[in-house]
Amino acid sequence: MFRLVVLGLTLALGSAAMAETAVSRLFEQERKVLSAIPEERLASYLSRPGVEVEYSRDWLSAQPVGTGGAEWRCLAEALYFEARGESVKGQFAVAEVILNRVDSTSFPDSVCGVIHQGTGRKYQCQFTYTCDGHKEVISEPRAFEQVSKVAHFMISGAPRPLTKGGTHYHTRAVSPRWSRTFARTATIGVHHFYRMPTRLSQN
Repeated sequence: MFRLVVLGLTLALGSAAMAETAVSRLFEQERKVLSAIPEERLASYLSRPGVEVEYSRDWLSAQPVGTGGAEWRCLAEALYFEARGESVKGQFAVAEVILNRVDSTSFPDSVCGVIHQGTGRKYQCQFTYTCDGHKEVISEPRAFEQVSKVAHFMISGAPRPLTKGGTHYHTRAVSPRWSRTFARTATIGVHHFYRMPTRLSQN
């Protein structure tokens, strides 16, 4: 008799025939479960528990190249255009804001949806690079490689302690109207981070 673990289920199997039948059924169930999970949640569902993040370039440079699907790509591109000049910690913080928005009912429920909200209306979008009229060109491959790793960890369910639930940020060079009523939760690099009040929305 041997034991089989599939997606957290443990079965005791008594024969090769029983094992083959049970494995076949379990993997069919697994396929159905996984196919029902949106792509943006799948990486988190399958990620290894207990992965710890260090906010340093040395640690990040030692990690494998970041890869993923459409949601990973959207996040990586947003980090490249919004925060490639920031520290690793600052890049993780911007990623936190995007994912916090995904979890909020006040914003679209996907990474790509959040990033491209308002795109098409010049300077009326949520992330300026998507509506500033300039073509998005990734001309610094090393910078993109770094942010792609950040995006991979965040899509895979890394913790979000830096911004304390932040849903907005801006550079120190500007002072948008909403920053007067939102609670500032952190300042990292050139960005101030804020949490949207429960009963207020950005106008």
